[in-house]
Amino acid sequence: MRSIAVYPGSFDPLTNGHLDIIRRANPLFEKIIIAVASNSKKESLFSVEERIQLLGKVFKNWEKIEIDSFDGLTVDYCKKRGSHVILRGLRAVTDFDYEYAISLMNKKLAPEIETFFLMADNEFSFISSTIVKEVARHGRAVTNQVPDVIHEALLKKYHP
Repeated sequence: MRSIAVYPGSFDPLTNGHLDIIRRANPLFEKIIIAVASNSKKESLFSVEERIQLLGKVFKNWEKIEIDSFDGLTVDYCKKRGSHVILRGLRAVTDFDYEYAISLMNKKLAPEIETFFLMADNEFSFISSTIVKEVARHGRAVTNQVPDVIHEALLKKYHP
């Protein structure tokens, strides 16, 4: 039986790396809920509402994708949504260390929920939302790192 996967993150902004993980995971699950974390410790460029709107535009024709936001622990959100899978992407060894520690804590908190890791494609292993924002802030194009809708939103934010 396939299940519902929750793909949590700040998605500030969504990158082609995120998109690659979702595209590859999509056939494996009945539904993927892209869950925008509203309690992130990171200082956000886009509000939660803006991120949800942008994600909605990117995934408007994807039948099995749902966009939502949450506050609190990912495992609590998964339980609320009936999901037994947390979807995460890994770019490099540094991601692995961080994600592995979180997955161990999640397993302690909710043993019935599994973390499903997908390795980033080589083409996207260097992309991060932080780097994309920094490059865009300085007026340089990030068209190869983000979907067009996101690129336009970055231009409007940084260069109105």
